[in-house]
Amino acid sequence: MSPHDLGEDPLDRTRFPVDPWRLVETEYCSDDLGTIETLFAVGNGYLGMRGNPPEGRDAHTHGTFINGFHETWDIRHAEAAFGFAKVGQTIVNVPDSKLMKLYVDDEPLLLSVADLVEYEQALDFRTGRLCRDLVVRTASGKRVRVSATRMVSFTERHLAIMTLEVEMLEGDAPVVISSQIINRQDGKDEYHVPGSAMGEGRDPRKAATFTERVLLPQSHWHSERRIILGYKTARSGMTLAVGADHVIETDADYEELIDSDQDRGRKIYRVDAREGQTITVTKAVTYHTSRGVPVRELVDRCRRTLDRVREYGAQHYIDQQRAWLDRYWANTDVAVEGHPALQQAVRWSLFQLAQASARADQLGIAAKGVSGSGYEGHYFWDTEIYVIPFLTYTSPEVARNALRCRVQMLPKARERARELAQRGALFPWRTINGDEASAYYAAGTAQYHIDADVAFAFSKFGDITGDVGFMARDGIEVLVETARMWADLGFWRENGTRSFHIHGVTGPDEYTTVVNNNLFTNVMARDNLERAARAVRELGAADPSAYLRLTRRLDLDPAEIDEWQACADGMHIPYDQTLEIHPQDDQFLDREVWDLARTEPTKRPLLLHYHPLVIYRFQVLKQADVVLALFLQGDRFSLEAKRRDFDYYDPITTGDSTLSAVVQSIIAAEVGYAEMALRYFRAGLYVDLADLHRNTSDGVHIASAGGVWAALVYGFAGMRDYHGDITFDPRLPEDWPELTFPIRVRGTRVRVTVRQDSIGFEVEEGDALEVAVRGEHHEVRAGAPVTVPLAGQGPRRRSLEGTHPVIGDLRADGTIITAGVPNPDLPRRASSAPSDPRVSD
Repeated sequence: MSPHDLGEDPLDRTRFPVDPWRLVETEYCSDDLGTIETLFAVGNGYLGMRGNPPEGRDAHTHGTFINGFHETWDIRHAEAAFGFAKVGQTIVNVPDSKLMKLYVDDEPLLLSVADLVEYEQALDFRTGRLCRDLVVRTASGKRVRVSATRMVSFTERHLAIMTLEVEMLEGDAPVVISSQIINRQDGKDEYHVPGSAMGEGRDPRKAATFTERVLLPQSHWHSERRIILGYKTARSGMTLAVGADHVIETDADYEELIDSDQDRGRKIYRVDAREGQTITVTKAVTYHTSRGVPVRELVDRCRRTLDRVREYGAQHYIDQQRAWLDRYWANTDVAVEGHPALQQAVRWSLFQLAQASARADQLGIAAKGVSGSGYEGHYFWDTEIYVIPFLTYTSPEVARNALRCRVQMLPKARERARELAQRGALFPWRTINGDEASAYYAAGTAQYHIDADVAFAFSKFGDITGDVGFMARDGIEVLVETARMWADLGFWRENGTRSFHIHGVTGPDEYTTVVNNNLFTNVMARDNLERAARAVRELGAADPSAYLRLTRRLDLDPAEIDEWQACADGMHIPYDQTLEIHPQDDQFLDREVWDLARTEPTKRPLLLHYHPLVIYRFQVLKQADVVLALFLQGDRFSLEAKRRDFDYYDPITTGDSTLSAVVQSIIAAEVGYAEMALRYFRAGLYVDLADLHRNTSDGVHIASAGGVWAALVYGFAGMRDYHGDITFDPRLPEDWPELTFPIRVRGTRVRVTVRQDSIGFEVEEGDALEVAVRGEHHEVRAGAPVTVPLAGQGPRRRSLEGTHPVIGDLRADGTIITAGVPNPDLPRRASSAPSDPRVSD
C-alpha cells in the first residue's frame, strides 16, 4: 500500500495500548482472529505456536508448526516442460498441544459468548511468554479468574510450557480442565468438524491444502500424567513424536483421568472448586522430528526431554528464558527515544526475528518463520537479504547456523544447475528440502539472483564477523559454485568494446519477468564474481594447503578465477543517457507506464486482479528492484544517480510486496526525502501489526521485520558496511531526539547513539573498532567513548510524490512516454499520441 494511506499510529489504542515491552490486547474481538493469532504467536525458530486460545474456540486457523517438517506432493503442470519443478513441499500443521479446555459448572469457556468482566492478553518481549488474564461471570452469577501462559523455550529447542490457573472469586463450582493433544492436520477438530488446517483460495501467498491423510499414526501411549503420540508423513517420510506431561497444584479435591488414541490424547482433571481456591495445571510439551529416524527413537527423545522438566521444574526453564532474552536484548535492542508507540512496534519486530531464527539450528528461516503456513513454510531469498544482515550484527552464531542451511543445500543446488544446463550451483527460488518447489518458473526459477543473494550474505558475514575459519571451510565453496554459474550463464558481446551480459532472468520485481540484463541481477552477480575471485586468491596466499584442497575438491582451475574477474569487470550495467537513469532491464523503458494514481484501490494488489501478461506489458513494480540494488551495492552509484533512479521508480512501485517499504525508506533517507523515508518506515513497521496487506493471518512477514532493523540502522542512522568498513552518515527524523542500538563487529560490541547534533560510540564488549563518520575516521576503545558532532542530518529535499516526472518526455528513440491503466470499461486510447501525453487513459 502507499505510505500516504497510513496514519502516524494506525492501531486502535483503546484496544492495543502502548507498552514499550509488550504487545497488549485489552478488548476481545472475534472480527480479526487470524491477525491476532499471528501477532500473539510464540516460537523459537524450530517450534511455533499460533496465538489460539487455550480452550480451542473460537479460532481462525489452529496452527502448530515445526521448521522444515513438511509433506511433499506432485506438482501437476497443465503443460509440463523439461526442468519444471516436479514436487511441491508444504509445511505440516503438527498435532496441537495448546488445547486446555475449561468447564465451570459444566459450561465451556468460550470467549465469543463469555461475560468478560476483565480481559488482557499480552506478549511479553522480555520474558518470551504469552499471558492471558480473564475474569468471567458465569450465567449463575459466579465470578472466575482464569490466567493462562504459553512459552516456547529459546534454551530448550524442543520444549514448550503452558499453565492454566483457575480461581473461584465468588461461589463454588465443579471445574473440569481437559488438556489435549490433537491431530488437526488431517481434517478434524476436537468436535470432529472438517477443518481447514492450511489456508485455501487462489492467493499465491497462501499454503496449499491436502486432500489425503498426511500424518500416519505410528504409536500412541499414555501413563498417569504423560501422553506421547508418534507419526510419519505419508509422502516425505518424515517422522514426529509429541509428548506432554501434566502437574496439578490445588487444595481442592479432584480426580484425574487420561486416555489416548491415534489422533488424540487427553488428560482430564475434575475439581470440586471452592470460593478462594486456586487450581494450577502446568503442561510441559515436547516435539521431536526427523527426516527418517524411526518414531520409536523420537518417542524416547520426548521421554528424556519431559524427564528433565520433571526433574528441574517448569520455573527453571522460565528463568532460563528470561536470562536468554536479557542477553538477546543487550545485543539487539534499538531504542527510539520519545516515541513509545514506535518503540513498541520496533521491539515486536525484533522479537519476531528471534522467534523465527534463534533455534532454527541449521534449518532455513521461512518467510513466515514458524508463525503460520503462508508461502507453505518455504525459504526464499528473504533470509539472505533481509534477515542475515540483522543476525550478523546481533547474533552471529544464529547467522552462521542459517548460512549452514545453504551449505547443506549445495549438492542439490549443483544438481539443479545441471538440470538447467549450467555449471556450478543454482539454489532453488523456494524450498524446504533443497529441491525447487516453484511451479511458476517465470517468477520463480528465473530469479537466478538467488545465487548472488546467498553469496552476498556469506560475504557480509565474513566481513563483519571475521570468521575466517567458517568462510574457508564452508563459505568459499558457496562463492565458487555460484560464481561458476554466473560465468556460465552470461555471455560476451562485442561492439567496439567487450561487455558481459546475462539474459533470460527475473529480478526481485516479479511484475517484470524473464528479461535481459536485469540491473539488480547484473550488479549483484558482479559482486558475487568479484568476491569469489578475491576469496580464492586470499585463501591461496594465507593457507596454501587449504587452497590446494579446495582446488582438488572442486576441480578448480586458476584460469576460472581470472575468468570470474573478467566477467565482473566487463559486466553490462544498463544506463539510459536520455533519461539519465538505470533501466530495470534492457526492455523496461519501452513499455507504457502503469498509472497507479488512477488505479482503483479495489484492484490492489495487482497480482490478485490482473493476469500476469497484463502486468508484464507495463512499467509497474511489485517491489523495489533497482532501488534495492542502490542500497546493497550503494558504493557503485553516486548520490545523484540514486536520487534520479529513486524519483523514476518510486511512483511505479506498488508496494504489493512487503519487502519494498523498508528499502524505499532507506534510499529516501539517503537522498534527502526525510518525510517520505519516515512514512515508508511506518508502512514497513506496521505491515503486520496493522494488517496492511490483509494477509497477516497467514503468518508474520519475517523479512519485513528484518527490514525494520535495516531501516533504523542503515536508513536513519546512515550506517554502511561495504567490504567490512563501518561508516555513518545519519539521517535522523526531525522529531526523533535519539536513536540508540548495538552492533557487533569482529567480536566487538559497540553501542551507537545518534542525536540531532552528534553521533556517539561506546565499546561495551571486546577490542577497539574503527568507524568513519562522513569521511572522518575514529578509533573507539573500551572505556573511551567517542562523540562526533554533526552539522545537520544530511540534505532535506522535497520529493516528487504522487507524480511520475518523465511522463510526456521522450525516450532515446524519440517516442513519448505515456501512462495508462488496463481497463476495458474506459474509452479506448486513440491510435495517435494524446494531446497531453501526461493524461493517457
